[in-house]
Formats: sequence, C-alpha cells, structure tokens
Amino acid sequence: MARPTFFRQRQIWMPTITGWIFLLLIFVAAGTLLANTLYTFLAPNDPVGARVLVVEGWLAPEELDQAIAAIGKGKYERIVTTGGPVSGWPGISQDTSYAELTASYLIQHGIHRDLIVAVPAPASAQERTFLSAVMLRESVKQQGIELDAIDVFSAGPHARRSRLLFQMALGKKVRVGVLAAKPESFEPDAWWRTSTGVEQMFFQAFGYIWVKCCFWPGPPGSNKEKWA
Repeated sequence: MARPTFFRQRQIWMPTITGWIFLLLIFVAAGTLLANTLYTFLAPNDPVGARVLVVEGWLAPEELDQAIAAIGKGKYERIVTTGGPVSGWPGISQDTSYAELTASYLIQHGIHRDLIVAVPAPASAQERTFLSAVMLRESVKQQGIELDAIDVFSAGPHARRSRLLFQMALGKKVRVGVLAAKPESFEPDAWWRTSTGVEQMFFQAFGYIWVKCCFWPGPPGSNKEKWA
C-alpha cells in the first residue's frame, strides 16, 4: 500500500532581475498615464449647445458660482435645478429640497427667476442623480414639452457619471452634454498629492464603473425606477 503524500514538488517560473525591472517600468508607465488622464476622463467639459441647463442642487456654493458664470456665457433659455430633500441643515425645513435651495441661490446671485425651474425629487432609496433625471423627464412630459437636448452642470469628477445617469433616464432621443465645475479642495492636474483628491477621484471612478456594469433601474415609468 502506497504511503500518502502531503507535499508535491512543482516548478514555478519567476521573472529575472531584468524581467522585474521591465514589469516595474510597465507599472510606473500605467500609473503615470492614469494620474494624467483620470481627471480629464471623469470631468469632461462637453456641452451640446442645449437651450436647457440642468444644475445639480447638491453642489457647493463655490461650484454654483461657476454654474452662474456658465449661464452668463451660454445661451440658455431655461435653468432647471434638481435634488432631493435636504437633511442635516440647521434652521431649514425637512420639506425643503436641494432643487429649491439652489434655485434660491441662483436668484439671489443675479439669475432672473423667470429662467429658473426647480424640479425636486422625493426621498428614495434610488440612485439620487438618476432619480433627479427621472423627475425631470416626468416634469417635462406632464407639461407637454419636447426635450431634445440638455447640458448638465455637475461637480468635477462626478460629471461623467451624471451625464451617463441623465442619458439613461432621458433616453437616446435626448442629447446630454455636461459641464464640470473645477474642484476647490484639490488641484485637478495633481489630484494624487492630497488625500482629498485621491479619495474623491477613486470614489467617483468606482461609482462610474458601478453604474456602467451593475446599475439596472426599472422600466421607464415603473415604481422600481423611482424607488429602487
């Protein structure tokens, strides 16, 4: 009877010193390429010349100031603010939405109130940007408006994800452009030098990947589409 064996000899191929150096150079080159192109990829500035500008309501005041500058440069006939209920703000009613807060901010800073429409979103477990886009779609549908194109003003590296989610909600017949506010908390061209930059960039990169591969909202008009 053969005795049981507990170990077996195997041959493993390992890189030589030259091979390790070559692999290191590949990793360095890939890291450099990632560092130099990731922000540009996540934060595109690609408007489509739409007459409607959608301003995401959760933006910080300094980002809204950049939106105001973009409004002044563009030929927008309508400014739509979006966003769900405000939470954790002292002195502000829980019935107030980010859409309404942002609309007030824009009016206070010189944008004519007749140009602005606030489209609030309800509290929901659904992806917030997508839900805001759904509420915009439903709002223009109820008003009988044919929406052929919009530009979305978003925050830096969140911009590509916002454009994707608005496109998913509005459908292929609507052209969706995007404008990205420059971040104040880190330098876009050297985001890897601060912990805030690294955190924001990788968080938004993984968020975009998740939407591309794993986000499947319900059919248009379904309860699942609004409530997840």
